[in-house]
Amino acid sequence: MTRSLKKNPFVANHLLRKIDKLNTKAEKQIIKTWSRASTIIPTMIGHTISIHNGREHININIKDRMVGHKLGEFVPTINFREHAKNDNRSRR
Repeated sequence: MTRSLKKNPFVANHLLRKIDKLNTKAEKQIIKTWSRASTIIPTMIGHTISIHNGREHININIKDRMVGHKLGEFVPTINFREHAKNDNRSRR
């Protein structure tokens, strides 16, 4: 179920405060976050956010086409290697 339109999009408070502080100073720094559920808002455009994927932080540069999406959509958590050579189940 989607979030109610009466509410604003969810953005973690610590993340919003850090971005507002950088926007007032007109600086660009990498911001680390674990909040994959935060929605990308227009004030984040141009910043680099380091999002945790469960093992490490991956840097993502926010562009205008990403507005409205969640941060976790741009950082994969599982890396598919390949099917096992002796796996006969995939040939059924």
